[in-house]
Amino acid sequence: MRKLTLTLSAAALAITGAGAGIALAGPGGPSGKHNPDADGDGIVTQAEMAAMSDQIFTHMDANGDGVIDASDREARAERREDHREDRFASMDTDGDGELSPDEMKAAHEARMDDRTDKRAGRAEAMFAKLDTDKSGGLSAEELETGREMRKHRFADRDGSKYGTRGSHHGGPMKMLKQADSNGDGTITRAEFDAGIKAHFAKVDTDNSGTITAEEREAAHAAMRAARKGGQ
Repeated sequence: MRKLTLTLSAAALAITGAGAGIALAGPGGPSGKHNPDADGDGIVTQAEMAAMSDQIFTHMDANGDGVIDASDREARAERREDHREDRFASMDTDGDGELSPDEMKAAHEARMDDRTDKRAGRAEAMFAKLDTDKSGGLSAEELETGREMRKHRFADRDGSKYGTRGSHHGGPMKMLKQADSNGDGTITRAEFDAGIKAHFAKVDTDNSGTITAEEREAAHAAMRAARKGGQ
């Protein structure tokens, strides 16, 4: 049940922004990087939250049986092992079952090239997002918008230290206990979605159907206060 608790905790924290760096994360699961604010505008809509929770559930339901339970942990372990074997095979280019210094060097260089390409792609995507008038350049106002966006991301990242370690004192853990509505140690998709919706509604204090940066920060503050109060 602790594993299930941490799973939903990542989803709950992601709503407030504290879990944006967790990773559950791209579809990397709780160890990945799930940020519900997909368009980076500082506002989380119900559609964005639904899309992120779908990614989370799909990742955690590793055996695809429609529920999250202990058997999914074994399925994820098998998947990781398969990934390690595939990676080794791709590095062992001569297929002799061992990695030579040249093969290790080639694999390292390939990883560095891949990281460089990903950074370049992220930079291009960020430029396109900030260039709101599509002029091909960034004005002072557009750059200021970018700085504000970075501030929110850094605030979310700092807030992640209040994640699963202390979350049993506050909202996420309470939500998790409520999610398993029949107490059978298994979380169905219906239970998962209900838990996410309930937590969204709690953070959406003005009932607008969206969660603003201010509401996320307020949720951060409430979680920190709950954590301190439980110490």
